[in-house]
Order: sequence, then C-alpha cells, then structure tokens
Amino acid sequence: MAQVTFTDVTVSAGIRFTHNAGKMGKKWLPETMGAGCAFIDFDGDGWLDIFLVNSKSWPGVRAGAGRGSLPALYRNNKNGTFTDVTAGSGLDVSAYGMGAAVGDFDNDGRDDLYVTALGGDRLFHNETAAGGRAMFKDVTTAAGIVNATFGTSAAWLDFDRDGRLDLFVANYVQWSAETDVWCSLDGSTKSYCTPESYKGVPSKLYRNVGGGRFEDVSQKAGVADASSKSLGVAVLDYNGDGWPDLFVANDTQPNKLYRNLKTGTFKEEGLAAGVAFGEDGVARGAMGVDAADYDRSGRAHLLVGNFSNQMLGLYHNEGNGLFVDEAPRSTVGRASLLSLAFGVFYFDYDLDGWPDIFAANGHIEEEIGRVQPKVAFREPPLLFRNLGKGRFEDVTKKMGTALSRPVVGRGAAYGDFDNDGDLDILLTTNHGPAYLYRNDGGNKNKWLRVKLEGKKSNRNGIGAVVRIESAGGKQWTTIRSGSSYCSSSELVATFGLGADAKVAKLEVEWPSGARTVMRDVGAGQVVRVVE
Repeated sequence: MAQVTFTDVTVSAGIRFTHNAGKMGKKWLPETMGAGCAFIDFDGDGWLDIFLVNSKSWPGVRAGAGRGSLPALYRNNKNGTFTDVTAGSGLDVSAYGMGAAVGDFDNDGRDDLYVTALGGDRLFHNETAAGGRAMFKDVTTAAGIVNATFGTSAAWLDFDRDGRLDLFVANYVQWSAETDVWCSLDGSTKSYCTPESYKGVPSKLYRNVGGGRFEDVSQKAGVADASSKSLGVAVLDYNGDGWPDLFVANDTQPNKLYRNLKTGTFKEEGLAAGVAFGEDGVARGAMGVDAADYDRSGRAHLLVGNFSNQMLGLYHNEGNGLFVDEAPRSTVGRASLLSLAFGVFYFDYDLDGWPDIFAANGHIEEEIGRVQPKVAFREPPLLFRNLGKGRFEDVTKKMGTALSRPVVGRGAAYGDFDNDGDLDILLTTNHGPAYLYRNDGGNKNKWLRVKLEGKKSNRNGIGAVVRIESAGGKQWTTIRSGSSYCSSSELVATFGLGADAKVAKLEVEWPSGARTVMRDVGAGQVVRVVE
C-alpha cells in the first residue's frame, strides 16, 4: 500500500480565491448552494488549468471587503504554481454562478466552458491561440441556449452518437427574491428553507445540431420532469448497450434514471431500478453523483451525496436492471451518516487499480449545531480507500491534517495538475476559499494515463470506453463529463497498476463504433490515442 498524503498547496500555488455567496442575513436559498470548479487545459499545453465559479452580492448590496465577485481562471505555470489570467479573458463576467462543465462542443481542439448561473447560464467558446493569452467568447445567444432558471450541475455527452457533444443541464427549483419564503429552525429566527418550500423546475437537454447551434430537445427526449429538483448528473451506460444513459440526483424528489432508447428519447426507470429513493422508500436530499466500476464486475455503479442523517448512496449495479444500495452495510454508509455531501467522485488516489471514493461535505445552515448537536456546519471531507471485494476503509485522517480540516465543502474535482501521474483534488467551499490538495505518494505505484482524440467521434472522446489488461487484472472506465457537484474533473483516464510495469492490452471502444487496440504499453506515461 502506497503511503499517500494530500498536501494543501493552495497558497504556494498562487491560488487566492474566495467565493462570494452574497450572504446578507436574509437567508436566501441560493446563498447555500454555490459554487463549483473545473480542471480545464484551456491552452492545450498538456497542463491542467483551473476555473473557479463565483456567485455575487445581491443587487443593492455592497460586496464585503475582499469579496470580489468574478470567477477565476488560473493558468498552470508547469512548476507547481498558477497565474490568474481572468482579466480580459472573456470569463471576467459577474454572475450568480453555480457550476461548470468542460467540453469541446465544436470539435476544434479547444475545450469550451459552460457555466450555470441563477438567472441565466452562459456558454463560452474557447478562442485561445496556442501559447497565447486566454480568450473566451460568450456565444450563449448565438448557440440558441436559454436557461434562465436555477442551473446547477451540467454534463457534456453525445446522446445520439452523431459525433457532436450535446449538453444536459440540471435545474433546481423555482426561486426569486420576490418569492422567497420564511422558514425557521427554532420558530423565531429565519433559517434557510429546504427545497420542499419551492416548486421544482425541468432540467434541459440541448442537442448539438452543428454550426455552433443547439436545439432544446428536453420535452421531446422525455427528460423535462417539472417536479424534479436536480443538483447532480452522471452519464453512464448502466445496461451496457453502448449508449449513454443519465442519472439525475434530485433534492427531496425521487432521483431519475433515464435509459437511452437510441431514438433520441429516454425512458425513466429510476423507481424500477431501485435508485429513486432511499431504503426507507423516502426521497433523499441528493446532491452530487458519480458512476464507476468499483468492484471490477464490468458494470457502472452509482455514488450519490446526500443530506445529513441520510449517508452516502452506494448503488451497486446488479446487471439485471436493478441497483442495490450497499452503503447501509458498508463503512461508506456508517462514516458518512452525519455528513452533508455535495461533490462526490470515484478516483484511484493510491493507484492500486481499485477506484476509491471522495466526498466534499458541508452543511447549509450555520446554526445547525444548536438543534442537532451531532451535526456540524463545517465538516471534513471523507476519503474511502477501496479494499477490493466491495469493501472500503475510511482513511481521511491518515491523509495528513489538510484533508481532515472542517470546511463548508461544495464543488470537487480531480486531475493531475503537476503531471506526476497521481490524481490531485480541487475543492471549493461556500462563501469561503478554494483549496488545491496535491497528492504526494500516490505515484509510488505504477500508472497509465490515456488521453483520447476523436475524429469521427467527438474530439474529447466523451462516451468512449477504455479497457486495459495487466498482470493485476482487467480494468475499464468511461470518459465522462459531469459528475460530482457543479464541477468538472479532467477528461483523461487514469489507471492505477500497482506493481505492474506494463499494460498487456489497451483497448478503446469509441462512440462511433470504432475500436483501437494497443499492446505492451509501458507504465508511467500519458498515452495519446487518436481514433
């Protein structure tokens, strides 16, 4: 077992960012929800850059000292430090931002950025020249995208497999300053309302029709459920038919599992599949979500971040259309019971070949400890090491003091920002700083990273399945956008190989149906596979 420490390198890396939720004492719901983050190689130099979503002060309210309200774009200097290049980038736009999704929607070789925001999402086309200054153009209107509700998480996917990236946007609730309602924990002072106080709003599916244009096919595709209160989305092929399905995490409403019918439409099967509710038959407060094969069964399993006193959801895909929540009889469930989890994901932090679990935690109500003494407002993240055979161990406190520090966690993403082979963590907090945790020691094990370039398929290779075989066994993953909460992890597949010095077989199944096979691939490198 590799001895790993996650080191807080935020300050030494030059990242100085504080999220402004606009909190002013009125306890307005959106103040509790933001914001996310993204790893994006916007200049295509092979080094991950960082984008941090920001919200803003409410109209008529002056931002507090040091609470600037612009998002931040940090360019990777390739030496462990970053430079803030937000000014003049086109991303220096004030909005009540929530989430971000990264994908090359026009297949020009540059990753674009979709930002969800209360009152109007934005699509930014990446026009950065090689080696040049950061340049993004707001093409929202020209693209035909209109989502002026309460957008949260978003994911790029090619749901019709035509080679162009489509876009799913999770929308939360109907809220405005005028319709805000009064709620209280103790009956005397106002507190933040739960989503039950507000009506849901349909999520959006935009089909990429080419030429930089999108068509709203939400209704036609069958994913526009007006009762949903959606915070997370994961793209997965849960039935193994080669077509991307959608899992949508809903807050106090049943989760949705949309099966792709291959006709441009989806069928909702969450209830039948056993993922709509908790074990007690009650809808939970679901936030972030991810999907991966954590036990090498060949199937994608779901991970769902839930409200405090509900524990994480660890839905095991049984392969017959059914999922079983393994959390209640797992360390994952017991250790996460009191936490309120937002960003969650699978990643192999110690590169032993078994996907581990990370959860960013933090409550929405500052005074929660007064009415629930065992529940805290600031909570440490959780890291679970995969022991194999479906078993996990809580190793948070073994990872160094930085990771076990209590925070008001929201967005979380993983990526190898220092190009040393192991996966680092980017974490955002509500109305607080962002943190960059460097993985020190994970690369004592062998590894292989795979970066795809689609030709007939979308340029990012999103939706492609990458399979490897080494002495330690078989592994696979899907290149996927979305997942976590309001955040975007890197689009490179990282495989932990343990002690294996090479991969006997590497196979890519592209969304176009094409296959690429490579043999005897040495460990310790980034392999670029072109369709």
